[in-house]
Amino acid sequence: MIELHQEGGTWTVTLNRPDKANALTEAMLTELAEIAEAAQDARAFILTGAGKVFSAGADLDAARAGLAVSPVWERLSGAIAALPGLSIAALNGTVAGGAMGMVLACDLRIAVPGAKAFYPVMKLGFLPQPTDPPRLAALIGPSRAKMILMAGQKIDTETALGWGLFDRVVEADTLLETARKLSADTVAADPTIATGIKALCKGNT
Repeated sequence: MIELHQEGGTWTVTLNRPDKANALTEAMLTELAEIAEAAQDARAFILTGAGKVFSAGADLDAARAGLAVSPVWERLSGAIAALPGLSIAALNGTVAGGAMGMVLACDLRIAVPGAKAFYPVMKLGFLPQPTDPPRLAALIGPSRAKMILMAGQKIDTETALGWGLFDRVVEADTLLETARKLSADTVAADPTIATGIKALCKGNT
């Protein structure tokens, strides 16, 4: 249910459970975390999904069994955030619930028309994973983060783009091509330059 393709310094990871809207099980999350932890030599890390939805979040049965509060979500988002290369979420459709964490941990987010973003933790009765709210607030501001997390608003493509949650909207047939083009300079450069720029953007010297 997780596919990995490696080519020329680019790792492309695909959630491939389209019949279940790419809903995530603990096994899928663990595999994703292991891939991200192993991707230290990747110059670009592209995360995408099969089908029309990026991910509906946690598999409902798994969530009820405890996945909603599992530390594996933080393990995954932390591994993505720590990657030395450029990480891009190439959203083939809507991203929902806990799947927002891995998307927020990426450096860039591009999406297809019609993609939405929502994180209904209030309605479901769970706290979001600890690093998700600060990452969301850093992108779109505290008030807008609360619109998503506390007011339960489903954000459409145009709003997500305007708020800065999505960085670019492209047609589905060019989604992965766009991600590769955006990462081309990083892939071609000295790896220390990318690492240095990421550190500077975080305010680290």
